Amino acid sequence: MAAEELKSGPLEYRSQEGRMGILGFWIFLGAEVVLFATLFATYAVLFGRTADAPAPSELFQSGVGMTLVMTFLLLTSSFTCGIAVHEMRKGNAKGLATWLIITLVLGLGFLGLEIYEFNHYVHEGATLPSSAYWSAFFVLAGTHGLHVTLGIGWAICLLIQLKQRGLTNVTSRKFFVVSLYWHFLDVIWIFIFTGIYLTGMVL
Repeated sequence: MAAEELKSGPLEYRSQEGRMGILGFWIFLGAEVVLFATLFATYAVLFGRTADAPAPSELFQSGVGMTLVMTFLLLTSSFTCGIAVHEMRKGNAKGLATWLIITLVLGLGFLGLEIYEFNHYVHEGATLPSSAYWSAFFVLAGTHGLHVTLGIGWAICLLIQLKQRGLTNVTSRKFFVVSLYWHFLDVIWIFIFTGIYLTGMVL
């Protein structure tokens, strides 16, 4: 790529290191797709095997409102994350930090509701060892929740770097990569919402 094109392109792509780092992260996301595909396949195989535990329809239908709120929070956080990247590309470090903090607050709201949901299911008798179905559910949904937690911690560390170093080629690449990770988690949640919650409501 010509030097002139590099200067006019997005900040995170203006160095060879930045472009290679982003490419490497796309490869990492490919491995994450394989991980979640395996968990979804396991869930599909164990679907309906609830043994003596509560059926998912009993719990999912009663908590559908909370699940919709969780979905709204996470999808809205994807939108605010996109605005944060837009502000970054404008060179607006303050705007980037503001919108990323809003994204993190929404992500924390999602996590809080998910923890409450899991706790409710456990009190209703749906636990990890109670049946094959609930084992698959908790592992899949819990793995996604763990990824969201890691994403929040990662973004907080980047905000600290932004405060210390400002907006550079390196920090912009890191923010762009974490935004890809966050959007990926939102896509995975859409599959969880439709493939687990909506399907489970009719079981």
